[in-house]
Amino acid sequence: MERKTWVWTTSLLLVVITSMAGTAYYAATSTREKLVISTTTSLYDTHLLDVIEDQFEMEHPVDLQFRSAGTGLAILHAQNGDADMILVHDPSRERAFLEDGHGVCRKIIAYNFFAIVGPEADPAEINGKLPPQALLEIVEAGRVGQAKWVSRGDDSGTHTKERDLWFDVGLNWTELREEEWYIEAGAGMGATLQITEQFFAYTLADMGTYLKYSKNNIITLKELATQGEELLNVYSVITVNNCTHPNANFDGAISFIEFLISERGQQIIKDYGKSTYNQSLFYPAVAFLKENTEPATVQWIKSHAFFDGYECPPEYQNNHPELYS
Repeated sequence: MERKTWVWTTSLLLVVITSMAGTAYYAATSTREKLVISTTTSLYDTHLLDVIEDQFEMEHPVDLQFRSAGTGLAILHAQNGDADMILVHDPSRERAFLEDGHGVCRKIIAYNFFAIVGPEADPAEINGKLPPQALLEIVEAGRVGQAKWVSRGDDSGTHTKERDLWFDVGLNWTELREEEWYIEAGAGMGATLQITEQFFAYTLADMGTYLKYSKNNIITLKELATQGEELLNVYSVITVNNCTHPNANFDGAISFIEFLISERGQQIIKDYGKSTYNQSLFYPAVAFLKENTEPATVQWIKSHAFFDGYECPPEYQNNHPELYS
């Protein structure tokens, strides 16, 4: 009887302790406000955002929640009020997001370059050629059955860049997609690279995701066309306009932007990938744009990703000029 009483008392004590621990955990976690960031797969797949999340949450009582999708869908989530900010790489859509009243406080945080990658055998013989010539060679080889092209086909920022590249060489992607050699993946960057590998094909890839998948031996594709302003890839963050979307966590979004553009945030971006890939996957843009150490690249960024001479025109800075000083 005494043993039964002891067992019952011990069990009750464990229940009470567990309950108290659960309550304490809930109390601790419930004090952390949620910040939902709708972002592109090109950033998410590299796991850079995991490192940023860990560092930011150590210093702020905020629970970062990243939702990854192609840029078109990522922006749509924010337009529908399902995110507090966007982190994307499609300047034309970003401008529309601001002008339509959905976003404010745009800030360019990083850049890298796209590359046309393909099989080592390089049947279209594009290695070392500039992007316009490389694309024309792929089309010619594709039409005679010697090459294939895999498109993201998902309305992402990378897909937008591809369409622009076809347009710049006088070709219409809506017509190309009807041709047998042109394959649409309808998927994120990582999946598109794997499909390209399976078909021994070519594709347009952001360097961050390409380097990660190549280093991990998921793909054997080679960088073939990597030079030129046409391949510039600029990443920006924009807060959701809390006047249009009153439930948006605007203050949390501003805190996250301040972290990203701080010396520490920019150093995280600069260092990410160096020890693994012997090069940065992304280049920090804040000091780079201020210091103008590489005038040609700075001019490319301004030409490609500034709006009327501003990374964020004054009417969209929402009383936060300190972000642009």
